[in-house]
Amino acid sequence: MLFLVTLASAVIITLLLWKAMNTERNSSRPGLRHALWRPSGGAVRSRVSGPDDDPDFLRHLDETVRRREDPPTT
Repeated sequence: MLFLVTLASAVIITLLLWKAMNTERNSSRPGLRHALWRPSGGAVRSRVSGPDDDPDFLRHLDETVRRREDPPTT
């Protein structure tokens, strides 16, 4: 019985590791191998833009914070 539990555990661990390695391989960008290369040896990647890079978002956030912090004038 202990042999079956050990075997089942080994199979489950093997499958999980195999899926993790397979997902890692498939998640890489297609065509990255053929991307432009920098002289330093790394591939040139496009810069990812997040909400903190968006000037409109930052302006809106600043106005919202100012409204909350500043007391109303009468």
